[in-house]
Amino acid sequence: MSKFSLWTKTILVGVLCFGLLALAGCGGTDTNSEPGTETGEDTAQTTLEKVKAQGYVTVGFANEKPYAYQTPEGELTGEAVEVARVILKNLGIEEMRGELTEFGALIPGLQAKRFDMITAGMYITPDRAKEVAFANPEYTIGEGLGVKKGNPLDLHSYEDIAKHETAIVAIPSGVIEYDYLTACGVPEDRIITVPDITSALAAVQAGRADAFTATGPAVQATLETANDSSLERVMDFQQPVIDGKNVKGFGATAFRKDDNDFREAFNAELKNLEESGELLKIIEPFGFTEQELPGGITAEEAEEMV
Repeated sequence: MSKFSLWTKTILVGVLCFGLLALAGCGGTDTNSEPGTETGEDTAQTTLEKVKAQGYVTVGFANEKPYAYQTPEGELTGEAVEVARVILKNLGIEEMRGELTEFGALIPGLQAKRFDMITAGMYITPDRAKEVAFANPEYTIGEGLGVKKGNPLDLHSYEDIAKHETAIVAIPSGVIEYDYLTACGVPEDRIITVPDITSALAAVQAGRADAFTATGPAVQATLETANDSSLERVMDFQQPVIDGKNVKGFGATAFRKDDNDFREAFNAELKNLEESGELLKIIEPFGFTEQELPGGITAEEAEEMV
């Protein structure tokens, strides 16, 4: 073999090896690629797909009766929880895990992916709708007021609280009642915000507040649980009128904005529950009646009404 032939073969082998290495670099193993993306397929799961695959969902709640709370035995229950529990089971998700959070921190917690959805009976409002995607309402309801026995300050409306020179009202942080109270003229320095409704009731018991307010069923359930004969609910409470409209709240489960498939699947099952009469059966044990049924209102319609 000539020196020329040997040199030629060496060059050819080198070119062939370089070509193979180049091919490996283009279509073979890439240490910088994400697992599952070698073929160019998008393997990202939606939240709905994720919770179905893992068999459980994590929900954020604020420990407020009758919407979502833990029993002394540690069981997660409440109107919003039980509605969601049935819907999730119908979607093939058997287990629900709760993440206790102050009401005002629920939306930030959802956005930070600490949980997959909010089941706290949260009212739909335009401001909240900018941050989360609400499912359709599962109830509609008015407000309630808890006071000392005999209603010593004669409080029958938010306007009465505003007109009284010293009346102080306690509410959980982040709730819509703050907007209602200030709209009715209650000064901010006479509104005490506390972590939850139990703390609001405790403020009245301790003399730090003269009243506490929340939705009617929430006030009723909290008073029943406290079983304190020194407190009572104002039964002839006059619903606030804001901008010429009687206040009516719509409560719903909340999802992240990019979880529309989860929201739509939830809405479809919620519609089935209301049309079959099952929704009323689920919420009745928590103090709700036929009067509190949403009547097929959508989240978008509810947002326009508040």
